[in-house]
Amino acid sequence: MSFTLHGLAISGGIAIGQAHLISQATLEVSHLVIAPRMVEKEVARFETALVRVRNELDAMKSSLEKSPADMHAFIDLHRMILEDPELSEIPKQIIRERRCNAEWAIVQQMELLVEQFERIDDTYLRERSYDVRQAVERVVRELSEHPDHVAGKMKSLKGENLIVVAHDLSPADVMAFRDQNFASFVTDVGGATSHTAILARGMGIPAVLGLHNARQLIRDKETLIVDGTRGVVIVNPDRRILEEYELRKSQFEIEKSKLKLLKTARATTLDKVKIDLLANIEGPEDVEEVLECGADGVGLFRTEFIFLGRGDMPSEDEQFEAYRKTVKGMEGRPITIRTFDLGNDKQLHVDDTIEDRRRENPALGLRSIRLSLAEPKTFQAQLRAILRVSKLGKVKILVPMFSHAFQVDQTLAALEQAKSSLRGEKIPFDENIEIGGMIEVPAAALAIGIFLRRLDFLSIGTNDLIQYTLAIDRTDEQVANLYDPQHPAVLMLLSHIISSAEKAGIPVSMCGEMAGDPNFTRLLLGMGLRQLSMFPAQIPAVKQRIKQSDISEIEPVVRRIVRLEESAKIQEQIDRLNAWPH
Repeated sequence: MSFTLHGLAISGGIAIGQAHLISQATLEVSHLVIAPRMVEKEVARFETALVRVRNELDAMKSSLEKSPADMHAFIDLHRMILEDPELSEIPKQIIRERRCNAEWAIVQQMELLVEQFERIDDTYLRERSYDVRQAVERVVRELSEHPDHVAGKMKSLKGENLIVVAHDLSPADVMAFRDQNFASFVTDVGGATSHTAILARGMGIPAVLGLHNARQLIRDKETLIVDGTRGVVIVNPDRRILEEYELRKSQFEIEKSKLKLLKTARATTLDKVKIDLLANIEGPEDVEEVLECGADGVGLFRTEFIFLGRGDMPSEDEQFEAYRKTVKGMEGRPITIRTFDLGNDKQLHVDDTIEDRRRENPALGLRSIRLSLAEPKTFQAQLRAILRVSKLGKVKILVPMFSHAFQVDQTLAALEQAKSSLRGEKIPFDENIEIGGMIEVPAAALAIGIFLRRLDFLSIGTNDLIQYTLAIDRTDEQVANLYDPQHPAVLMLLSHIISSAEKAGIPVSMCGEMAGDPNFTRLLLGMGLRQLSMFPAQIPAVKQRIKQSDISEIEPVVRRIVRLEESAKIQEQIDRLNAWPH
């Protein structure tokens, strides 16, 4: 029987092949009470399992010398998670205090951590709960003496055109397929910013996540079509559909080959307008991929990545070293470092009242710049680290989630304090370092003048701006269909931000997901945007669309689109805009 499943379009492209179901490593472990004399042996068993998993991750990293930098980053993150005392020490306390088995102890602690992650308002950080689960799964498999369930499954599949179907996959699981003819994967869970999704985009593998029950509905060896662009999985397609998608797949692969030739080409429109294409990164290990894609620089260094997997905040020197490696690796290209975009979590020792409010509506709580200003010592450490590295290259500071003028004023005062302290210590830095703000709250977009008068540049964070404008949590499957970048209110806000910045002579960029979607490139160019920041792997497709566009022809069309009041009509006009042979 043929049927179609719909999920989240994570990584573009088309894959056709046979389904291969991967068993889920269950975390529903039994709770066993052990004898007092066996407690220390159980602790030792837990410690041994941790060591083996860490060694396994190290060995995996050593075998991936020529793999994308994202792979190394994911392994490092999972290793850091397992080194955190929350998962390496507290389970031992639970074993001793409750006389329980190691599997149950680590799963109980994992559930507590996952609950805390899921309260964080930032989408990216909230989805790190997947990484915590995946890291713990490896330990549970080791404790259960089934550490290689994925690798074992793959050995008999060598040479086949695989489409892996699973409830969930960790980045390490995905990497276990690298020696196979691995065409695609689909999962029941996962979001657009999960590390597995990021890895899929980095590897250029078509993928669809968030299918809910694909693992139950699809049978082993059934023929599948995975359309990673539309977020569609077709099970047992008929001959006509199969032939149609084989043609689409061939055309897509031809276009993909052409894009590789654009690496050294300038992102210039047909009417000779230069567009800056920058990359979003999480750490210095991403630099190699940024250079490989021909990016003009880094438009968003998400420094909270340094924070993940730790039991405390990184020191000034630790941050400086991460920034220094990045600046050195970028070989003189500009780098925009964003201050921590963190939510209010367990490590900040908030009082019960704030904790209760955060649980009710975390997106409106203590986060981003609000949190930085509430934690001045932490903020000073980061500002000093960024200032110190500014002497080594072209560095800018970007601050997330401004909504009030006083937040900008307090941030500028904190920056001056950091500068003053460095001057007193005779530590050099760029006295004229630029500081910008992210516009991701409707209030900031509507009162844009406040920020244009106080800052050197702006960056539009479309992910949060759309969520706040439409009151939609795009990670909630019950309302995800209402998340609409083409909503007339969203387009009016974007147009207002860009035109206001242009009139004020203040540079403005975009670093949200819209920036990396070629379907929106001409729309954004027509609004006046001249700087886009995205995942490195998205740069070639956006560059191609830029080189096929004539802004002088696009601008009057986009002005008409922005005045439309219905999303369906806007979609129709954007489709026409993209169909032009420019």
